[in-house]
Amino acid sequence: MIQACIPVTTVKKSLGLISFSICFPVELLVGLKTGASVSIDGVCLTVVKILENEVFFDVMQETLLRTTLGNLTSGQRVNIERSSSSGGEIGGHIISGHVHDMASIIHIEESENNHVVTFQLPLGLSKYIFNKGFIALDGASLTVVDHNFSEATFKVWFIPETLARTTFGFKTLGDSVNVEVDQSTRIVVDTIERILPQYLSNLKDKKD
Repeated sequence: MIQACIPVTTVKKSLGLISFSICFPVELLVGLKTGASVSIDGVCLTVVKILENEVFFDVMQETLLRTTLGNLTSGQRVNIERSSSSGGEIGGHIISGHVHDMASIIHIEESENNHVVTFQLPLGLSKYIFNKGFIALDGASLTVVDHNFSEATFKVWFIPETLARTTFGFKTLGDSVNVEVDQSTRIVVDTIERILPQYLSNLKDKKD
């Protein structure tokens, strides 16, 4: 569950590495130590330094290539979630913070009471998406609607509270988001893909 939507304070880019900082609100600093895990836009990162309320993170090359953090800029708002403690409340489905890829916003429909966003996925992820299933976008647990398997698109209907508490209230056409598919769904799909050909082959052999 997203706990804050805060602007990035500083960004320092070097070859294959980005170091950045965020000034955390007091409530998110309680118990926070160097080495702790924090989700930034759905990416699990390690706290490398804390100076008063300013928290520092490093992002390595592989993460920069796979996630939106490669384009991080000072002043850009990000979704923040501290790692869950034992017995703590978990909103939505369980999110690991291991991003699978990125999706892009290809359409936004706004009216007085509705905010519907259409996302374009990489084709390889479409098989893990199902209508009414869960997906994590920039660390927010959301429900999929109108999934088009062949075109690898889907929609999300955002309620006002989600828009107010997360970066999705600031997203525009063409923006990219980090995607983490539901891990249990991925395991089931991958397992079926692996065993089904052998199962069908065995059936054919029995008929022959």
